[in-house]
Amino acid sequence: EVAGAQRIMQEEFMSERLVRSHQTLGELFIGEGRESGAEAGSEARADSYRRSLDLGDGIARTEWVSQDRLHAREVFASAPADLVVVRIEGVDPDRLRIRLTRPELPEGSVVREGDRIIMTGRAVNEGHPGTRFAAVLGIRREAEGNLTLLLGAATDYHGEDPLEVARRQVEQAWGLDYRQLRADHLTDHRALFQRVTLDLGTSPQADKPTDVRLADMEEGADDPALFALYFQFARYLLMGSSRPGTLPANLQGLWNEHIEAPWNADYHTNINVQMNYWPAEVGNLSECHEPFFEMVERLAERGRKTARELYGARGWVAHHTTDAWWFTVPIGQTVWGMWPLGGAWCCQHLFDHWRFTGDDAFLRDRAFPLMRGAALFFLDYLTPDPDTGLLVSGPSTSPENVFITPEGQRADVGMGNAMDQQIIWDLFTNLLEAAGALGTEGDEVVEGVRAARDRLAGTGIGPDGRLMEWSRPFDEAEPGHRHMSHLFGLHPGRQFTPEGTPD
Repeated sequence: EVAGAQRIMQEEFMSERLVRSHQTLGELFIGEGRESGAEAGSEARADSYRRSLDLGDGIARTEWVSQDRLHAREVFASAPADLVVVRIEGVDPDRLRIRLTRPELPEGSVVREGDRIIMTGRAVNEGHPGTRFAAVLGIRREAEGNLTLLLGAATDYHGEDPLEVARRQVEQAWGLDYRQLRADHLTDHRALFQRVTLDLGTSPQADKPTDVRLADMEEGADDPALFALYFQFARYLLMGSSRPGTLPANLQGLWNEHIEAPWNADYHTNINVQMNYWPAEVGNLSECHEPFFEMVERLAERGRKTARELYGARGWVAHHTTDAWWFTVPIGQTVWGMWPLGGAWCCQHLFDHWRFTGDDAFLRDRAFPLMRGAALFFLDYLTPDPDTGLLVSGPSTSPENVFITPEGQRADVGMGNAMDQQIIWDLFTNLLEAAGALGTEGDEVVEGVRAARDRLAGTGIGPDGRLMEWSRPFDEAEPGHRHMSHLFGLHPGRQFTPEGTPD
């Protein structure tokens, strides 16, 4: 019966979608020698070679000695200048070969205009013309043979001419010397990064290169400072991929070298995009959360139509994945796509932002309306279990996992799955708390939520003592599956506590 129902869902309910991958902009090659290309100068001897990244400064530095001369490069992405800045020291500028390219460059070109290299084109997936893009590389010779490279880039995603934007980025910084560009970057970066310090103690391991420390930890080395470093690295990555006015960090966090990226480098709302933003509030980077909130607002706009036309429900809904055009329908296979909890989970971030910041205007004007709309969908979506009368959700999956039916069939669609119940409980609980803070307890949706939360079926405990992932103690097709979905109530939810739910 379950397998038959799942076939109907797959054939009649799931949507197909033309794959449109997030793509790399391109590659900047810097070589030293008489031949251009990525390998230029690769045979030259380099002694005392060292690469480092200072998380506190946000600057990557490479240095080496060749022919008794110190060579050094610094690279940073400057938020104030909206540029990638490269500083090259210790090299004869006439021997440098600099190339801007892209794995695929349809409808585009790379041209040189004096001290500028300009690349233009369009992101194209099969059957779908994507955004137009432009990159402008300014090459500036300075005293003592040093070079500063200024790389500006833009697309027409927001309707602007990308070449005009990229040119403007370079021109506005052209009159600033490297020391000023660097100082402006440091001021901006440190203002965010230095808000949080974490000291877990240290050991001699802290003096070793990071790759050695990781290998040693696998062998049991004591390195508490590596955990603190990892925490700060997460903050650093969020700062580098999510600033106000940008798109949110995607599945690869924006660092995507591919034209056809794994999983399209899009937004997976069944845990991945949320995980990107777990460091935002606890890491004191509330500003970096803003692109995520804008994503939720765009999902809600389109999710109202999906709720109405696909489910006959009020409110709004989003499923397991989306992209920069914010589609909200279920796509692909039921095992991952038949999961209408993405929007509800995202709402947790809005509520947490208020809990950390105390910003009542944000709660009133942005968070509460989105949470209310998401909850309204589930008031219509929940249905009584005919055996118990308690409210269950479905049909839906426990993300990407498969169970074995009593008849021995593999299936993934069920009713009242544990993660559904926990996310809905979390959404309802947060909405009730928000209503209390705003004095809107009499709102009809809030009162509906108050009644429905007490009737949720919740998460069951199996005969063997396990927390059940589905509404019945089914066998798992893949024990130890990578998604621990039924532990949402422990983290990032707050439903399971030793004091409140000892069983």
